[in-house]
Amino acid sequence: MPADVDGRAGPAGPAASAASAASAASAGPAGPAGPAGPAASAASAASAQAPATGPAVDLLHPSARTPGPAAPAPYPPPPPSGVPRHGPARAGLLLAMALVLAASVAAATRVGTADVGWTDLARVLGTRLGLDTEPLPPLLDSLVWDLRLPRVLMAALVGASLAVCGTVLQAVTRNALADPYLLGVSSGAGAGAVAVVVLGVGAGTLGITGGALAGALLAFAGLLLLLRRTGLDSVRIVLTGVVVGQLFTALTSLALMASADADTTRAVTHWLLGSMAPARWDAVAVCAVVTPLGLAAAWLCSNALDGLAFGADTAASLGIGVRRTRMLLLVVTAVLTSVAVATVGAIGFVGLIVPHGVRFLAGPLHRVLLPHAALAGAVFLVWTDALARVAFAPREVPVGVITALIGVPLFLLVLRRRGEL
Repeated sequence: MPADVDGRAGPAGPAASAASAASAASAGPAGPAGPAGPAASAASAASAQAPATGPAVDLLHPSARTPGPAAPAPYPPPPPSGVPRHGPARAGLLLAMALVLAASVAAATRVGTADVGWTDLARVLGTRLGLDTEPLPPLLDSLVWDLRLPRVLMAALVGASLAVCGTVLQAVTRNALADPYLLGVSSGAGAGAVAVVVLGVGAGTLGITGGALAGALLAFAGLLLLLRRTGLDSVRIVLTGVVVGQLFTALTSLALMASADADTTRAVTHWLLGSMAPARWDAVAVCAVVTPLGLAAAWLCSNALDGLAFGADTAASLGIGVRRTRMLLLVVTAVLTSVAVATVGAIGFVGLIVPHGVRFLAGPLHRVLLPHAALAGAVFLVWTDALARVAFAPREVPVGVITALIGVPLFLLVLRRRGEL
């Protein structure tokens, strides 16, 4: 029977081939069958199947096979061409970002309404280090040492904290839109600050920073209380965090509407939008202790984060204690976010856009991603705060407004690069 159009034999094809081969074998050649006898039989069988109008089709050729659905790859796709693949390249990128951060801190210290030169900055640092340098006038020295430098260092520490928290929560919840305020701690911090400023709760002992920290930790405790029976499933974490955040936001609005005057409402709103102006050396010291400890704890869980990014079942099959690891990472991110918000207010978009942008440079492995995200977040917030100081000088804009204005188009660009827009 002739072959089908795609080169495969019809239903009677195998039988015809066998009959043709048997008849050729029974007839036999004129001479004794040598080693080439079986090959000749196979050739006659193939010629019997071949259509009369064209050459025989090679069924073993890949082009003759019917294409089927591609099997899923058992391994992740290779990183993009721009991602450093080797250890020295990644170490070089990390060193370059650290140098950029150091240069950004020095340059941003000079930015402001009052002119500060490089020599002025060097003289201030030399005086504080006990070097033999001529001191600056007291007013300029206080401007650099007591106002500018703590503010810039605080921006770097808070930016690193928020970027790392966003990276961790995006892996823990498997939600690309997760940010440090997902757990409701920023709303709790706002409620705590309003309780101190407006209602006078603990005003003599806590202060606005202490009240904000207490409110943030209270919101996180409420989150854990609601999750104690349902477990730490990623979807439940997201939904419960939204509920807790909305509750404390409503309490904040209620307190402002019921008890605050216009000036107090304006001051609290300005603080809630985020500002580095209150930064002083004592607050910098607290962040300088908490931030490295939180970053180290998150980095030690890098392998667990890689597993959690593929789901709880995959992480459990790799031997990761899913519930224990999620609890540890939630506590770490809650503490980092609480300290940051209590110090400078709620600053959005840093923990949302920085992790997505850094993944294009460093790849998805959290052992590499976390340090790069910390440095990128620090650089981003240092320059955002510098822009907030001079954009509408002499009036200062809350840095959260600038991060939102910059973050929205950057996030749209990231979504477009990922093919999701």
